[in-house]
Amino acid sequence: MDCVAEERLVRIALEPMSEVRGLLFDLSQRQLQVLHDQDIGPVAARLASLNLGAELLDTRPNQGIQAGTADTAAQRRVLHALLLINALMFALELTMGLLAQSAGLIADSLDMFADAAVYGVALLAVGQTASRQLGAARLAGLVQGLLALLLLAEVARRWLYGSEPQSWLMMGVGLLALLANLACLMLIHGQRHGGVHMRASWIFSANDVLANLGVIIAGSLVLWTGAAWPDLLIGSLVGLLVLLGAWRILRLQA
Repeated sequence: MDCVAEERLVRIALEPMSEVRGLLFDLSQRQLQVLHDQDIGPVAARLASLNLGAELLDTRPNQGIQAGTADTAAQRRVLHALLLINALMFALELTMGLLAQSAGLIADSLDMFADAAVYGVALLAVGQTASRQLGAARLAGLVQGLLALLLLAEVARRWLYGSEPQSWLMMGVGLLALLANLACLMLIHGQRHGGVHMRASWIFSANDVLANLGVIIAGSLVLWTGAAWPDLLIGSLVGLLVLLGAWRILRLQA
């Protein structure tokens, strides 16, 4: 599981906790600072339940680190826009992926769904209890996992019986998804320094750009080789990552 996906999982686990005031990630060092009230015990236990190998390095009184002071209303507007873009692209890529017989497009649509689910849970859970927030996250994880299983089953069927992915449609829709994620980056640009959750949104969209490029490259290889394996390969890889992320979300404890 990549660092960005792990950050997404940690946010889903910790942000609903009433004692957590802020999360400061250093992905290059794989370290996390948690700004919190009360004892660190519940936070450490929640992190341990993710089975990511988390270790407590230090705990100390807050020395002036702020959880974030950006305009909340502006951030909510950006998050609503990100949710809308990702939800629309999920529906479009899923539909076109089925029409194009492309496992890569379908897998990329699930990545869009995963991001939309994170934004949706963050917005819908505002003001709710921790248990309701966790329930919303688990529902998103369940749907994400079921879709990933269906995708992997379809990929297996295509490996066995063959498929004819439409390379030009793959590249065209992949390019459209790339433009959508670039639009997301532009929306986040003004807020990316406003808080850790907005910086995470910037990272998520930047990471999605790489997935979009992977679909476009796979489409190019399908066109060049006349074979379906590039599409099936990227579909398998992305599908497995989405399934692993869903499984870890479902294992979260209240």
